Amino acid sequence: MNINISSLHFKADQKLEAFITEKVEKLEKMHDGILGAEVKLKLENTDAPENKTTEIRINIKGYDVMAGKTAKSFEEAASEAVEALKKQLIKAKDKERGN
Repeated sequence: MNINISSLHFKADQKLEAFITEKVEKLEKMHDGILGAEVKLKLENTDAPENKTTEIRINIKGYDVMAGKTAKSFEEAASEAVEALKKQLIKAKDKERGN
C-alpha cells in the first residue's frame, strides 16, 4: 500500500512516520481493496493541550473513507483515527457483500 504522510506547521520525525505507517498498514487486513492512504498531521494553533490533529484518508476502489482525530500526541490521534477507520472499513466490506 502506498502511504503518503504530510505534516503542516512542523517537520515530522522518522519515528512518528514509522509509527503511523505501521498503524495504517494494519488496515489492509480489514479490506482487500485498499489502494493507498493519505495522512495529514496538523499542529493546531491553540492553547489547549489537545492540539495535534491526525487525518487519515484511505483510498478504496470506487470511494474513500476518512477519519480525523485530535489528541495530546500525534501517536494517540493516529491510533484513534485508525480505530475509527477499522469500523468504517468493516461496514464498507459488509456493504459490498450485500449484508
